[in-house]
Parts: sequence; C-alpha cells; structure tokens
Amino acid sequence: MGSMMKLDFLPASEFFYWLGLAAAGWISLKAACQLVNAARAFLFSTGVKVESFGRWAVVTGATDGIGKAYAKELAKRGMSIVLISRNEEKLDKVAKEIKEQFGVETKIIAVDFGEGPPIYVVIESVLAGLEIGVLVNNVGLSYEYPEYFLDVPDLDNVITKMININVMSICKMTRIVLPSMVQRSKGIILNVSSASALYPVPLLTLYSATKTFVDFFSRALHAEYNYKGIIVQSILPFYVATKMSKLRTPTMQKPSAETYVKAALNTVGLQVQTNGYLPHAIMGWITASLLPVSLVMKQAMKMNQGIRARSLKKLKEKGD
Repeated sequence: MGSMMKLDFLPASEFFYWLGLAAAGWISLKAACQLVNAARAFLFSTGVKVESFGRWAVVTGATDGIGKAYAKELAKRGMSIVLISRNEEKLDKVAKEIKEQFGVETKIIAVDFGEGPPIYVVIESVLAGLEIGVLVNNVGLSYEYPEYFLDVPDLDNVITKMININVMSICKMTRIVLPSMVQRSKGIILNVSSASALYPVPLLTLYSATKTFVDFFSRALHAEYNYKGIIVQSILPFYVATKMSKLRTPTMQKPSAETYVKAALNTVGLQVQTNGYLPHAIMGWITASLLPVSLVMKQAMKMNQGIRARSLKKLKEKGD
C-alpha cells in the first residue's frame, strides 16, 4: 500500500494568535474606513438641498438650543416654519425673530409633549394641508443631574414624561407627517438622538435608553421608506453649548447650537446615522469603534458620579 498523506495542523495557540490578529486587523480597517467616510462627508461633500423637499419645515422643541437653531437655519434656506413647544410666549418671540430676519411665514403650536397622546389631535389639525418637506423631531428631556435610577426625584413622573417626550413624540409626529411625504415621494425626517445612544450610560440610564430607541427607530424607518424618496436621519450629538446641557461657552468640541446645526444639515442625504459635526464624529469613532464598551461605560460612570456629587452639594447648599 502507498504511504498515507500526512496532514500538518497549526498548534491551537498559534491558530488563535493568527485568528486574533486577523480579527484585530479587520476591526482596525473597518474603523479607519468609518473615520475616512465621516471626514469626507464633513470636509468635501454637502448633502441634499433640504429646501427643495417642500415648503414647510416642522420643528419640535423649537424655542431653545438645537431646535431653535434648526428652525432658523431652515428659514435661512427659505423654508416656512412651524414651531412647536410648550411656552407660547417663547414661541411668539422666536416666530417674530424668524419673520423679521428671514421674511418667511411661521406658525406656532403651544403644546406640552409630556402630556402624551391628547396633544397630537391639536398638532394634526394645524399641520393638515401643509406641504411639509422637513420634520425635525428635536424635543427632548434629560435628568436634572446624573442619578441612580431608584434615586431619581419623582421617578414615576419622570418615567412617564421622558417616554412621552423622547419616545412617543418621535413616533406620533412621524405618523402625522409621513403619509403626505410618501404621497409626494419626498420628505426628510431628522430625529435628534444623542451620543448617549452609542453605548449605555450609567446614571443617565433612562435617558440613554430612550435615545437608543430614537436611533434604532430612525435607521430602521429609513430602510423602510428610502425607496419611496424619504430620508430619515439619526443625529447623535455629543455636548453642544445649550441650556439643556448647561454649557454657556462654546468650544471646538462643544460648539454652539448654530455651528452644530449648520454642519449637521450638510450631512442630510449622505449619512443615515451622524454625529453631525466633525469633532463629534471623531469622538464617536473613538468611543464606538475603538474602545471596549465596558471601558467607555466605566469612564461614563466615573464622570457622572462626579457630576452627581457636585450637583447634590449645590442643592444641599441652596437648602441650607
């Protein structure tokens, strides 16, 4: 009989070494491609002309911060604006600013998204018949300060309001606006999530979870309706200098709402999920692509524990 063929196998330790090396190389290549694509979108490309998608833009949470900046930037591009927020006096003030500055038509709807389903009858009646090209779902609620879940003040009320504002508003506003967009085969829905949706954030547990919903809902909805001419974008900012973030002075890493929104609007049609602003995209690339989730969560926990301690100290001093 002929000699039997001898098969040589790599030792297990060597096999897993090469397997790990290949996996690390693949992850590094994928992360590098993500960064290059993000940089290309911010530095060398501009997205669609949002003003060509319809006459009206609807912006929720429109009296401050990112929402107000979206309203003004869209008005600057010639769109008429529907401003939705809970404070009628502030709405009137912003509507007047926009009319005087950009000469476009405005409408206001004063409702509290924390109240849940009943408000959408009012919103739908005002929006009926308008050619809505852009919906900006910006309204949001966070914690007063980072806190352990069971220690959040007035927890039951916070749970209800945060889900009504951060989750239900996205679904209900989309349900109102999307049918006419589908009928016209064009429309843009911009959903403001948060960088807290990139990984679980301890001491902001409920907020982080609701913003993850926004991100998943947006990306899945885009997959469902993109073939009908609808663009849905998930926007995940890190810190922006707004009243909600309690940051007063803009920096390169923490831009003003105006700077952030101008950059983010240029990504519409280029990125379904975006951090909206190049320094934030780099931060997102590092935290979501390079670092282990466990390490990012550990650092977030440590940071939020520090913010919590300082906040509780201030509250105690006020009480004294």
